[in-house]
Amino acid sequence: MASLLIKNGAVFDPLNKINGDKMDIAIRDGVIVDLQDLPKDAPVINAAGMVVFPGGVDIHTHVVGPKVNMGRLLRPEDHRKDTVHKTDHTRSGTGFSVPTTYVTGYRYAKMGYTTVCEPAMPPLLARHIHEEFADLPILDKLAMPMFGNNWFVLEYIKSGQPEMLKAYIAWLLNATKGYAVKIVNPGGVENWGWGKNCDSLDSMVEHFGVTPRQILTSLGTANEELGLPHTIHVHGNNLGHPGNAAFTKDTLEVMKGVKPRAGRDATVHFTHIQFNSYSGTNWDNFGSGAPEVAEYVNANKHVTCDVGQIVFANTTTMTGDGPWEFALYHLGGTADWGNKPGVKWVNDQVEAECGSGVVPYDFRPKNPVNAVQWAIGLEFFLLVNDPLRIHLTTDHPNAGPFFYYPKIIRWLMSANDRVAWLKDKVHSKTGTKSHLPDLTREYSLFEIAAITRAAAARNLGLGDTKGHLGIGAQGDVAIYGLDPAEKDPDKIEKAFSNTAYTIKDGAVVVKNGEVVLSPVGRTLWTDATASIKPDIWAKLEADIKEKWPMRYTINLANYPVQSSFIPHPMAILPKV
Repeated sequence: MASLLIKNGAVFDPLNKINGDKMDIAIRDGVIVDLQDLPKDAPVINAAGMVVFPGGVDIHTHVVGPKVNMGRLLRPEDHRKDTVHKTDHTRSGTGFSVPTTYVTGYRYAKMGYTTVCEPAMPPLLARHIHEEFADLPILDKLAMPMFGNNWFVLEYIKSGQPEMLKAYIAWLLNATKGYAVKIVNPGGVENWGWGKNCDSLDSMVEHFGVTPRQILTSLGTANEELGLPHTIHVHGNNLGHPGNAAFTKDTLEVMKGVKPRAGRDATVHFTHIQFNSYSGTNWDNFGSGAPEVAEYVNANKHVTCDVGQIVFANTTTMTGDGPWEFALYHLGGTADWGNKPGVKWVNDQVEAECGSGVVPYDFRPKNPVNAVQWAIGLEFFLLVNDPLRIHLTTDHPNAGPFFYYPKIIRWLMSANDRVAWLKDKVHSKTGTKSHLPDLTREYSLFEIAAITRAAAARNLGLGDTKGHLGIGAQGDVAIYGLDPAEKDPDKIEKAFSNTAYTIKDGAVVVKNGEVVLSPVGRTLWTDATASIKPDIWAKLEADIKEKWPMRYTINLANYPVQSSFIPHPMAILPKV
């Protein structure tokens, strides 16, 4: 762990309400300290005329694991279009929308990010997640196991056993070294195993007799009673379908009845909300439902969300929502096989737990649906009032690669740039099917710092040590070669694409856009086992042991992730 002094920078730290103040930041042994506690011989970075942010935190990005690896296997053409050569400090790699692990870490670090969250971990395949985490350099990382279609979860909900449900959540987080409760298309993925879906909150899950409404409220209540650091992390039903904005509001309203744990207002994080904010009844009258959903978010503190902003790129969609990927395949997912257009796809089911799908797709600015999707995401950013309740994501790689974040930042900071895109670059009907032309708000650097690091750190329950530059925080800092008063969108995008310095635990890992050091980051997971009563724990273990041979093709002893797969673990305890 290193020591460092950063002098004279314009500091933007929303969690400490610092808005461009000229300040010095002292880091000792990897932690931010008072200036008087810094060794006199500590190296100095003069950040005069530059912008200083905490290290970036991405709350939702698919960067490792089985479906990501399947995306790599499915698309050799994606690898050929973007290769990265070895340097004195980095390894080689490939990949545009689905880059290899080392390239992923380097690209995030170059943008000033130091922490990422893989939000869709199939519990049965958790070991694969952690194997790739070990190869993801520089970044701290965490993963969320999927609970919303798990057979044990569905049974405990059906039989009205909330204590067993809480115990199972704690057991599975421990077994997978997972961080939070992820729910994907609650009930719908289990129904997909029978060729069906859940298109309403009261659709019945086959063979279990429970509904999405029950799954959401039961898991949400268990999550808050356990005191887990993050709320439930929800990928809603009916993603991607015209008219789903009203359904999204109903889903969020369901979570209003769940009592939050002490210390926070939120009970649900709704992810890539752009894909769930559509008006209309079909693709002909499809339009933006962002204003009504954003209005609901503004009026209700129990909701946080990330956007899933569309960028225009040939990408690889992948999600635990198998039914949606099947629908997208039929809507015309695309792939570039040399000079031959075509479609290839994967749909998969993980035994007794979850499913997934992978479909290549090309988001095009002149496609009328894609252009309106682009506008809907920007509307969300511009309509949600509190930047600490909304997060910058592309649902990488679903709406486009994460390294397009600097382009999104330029759109948010420049109304004129958005006008230019509406006028010349996107489909002519975008302005009439969305509300974007009427929105003149421009984000400040303070707000950009909020949606790219402070909000995620706070809402993940990591605000004590991440997402800010106060004393006691980790020494993770991003310094951008940008005048704080700069308004030129080209210069803004360029600065956020490659930091002047990225600092991880007090050590410079990126300098002038080049990786100069590649340490191994931490793996964060949540240990909630201590809160489970011994009699409930014994009952749970007996139930799992009895039912395991009927549900899984591997032995129970081979299911948990061994400590050897996690070189730098950090257990986070619940707050109760």
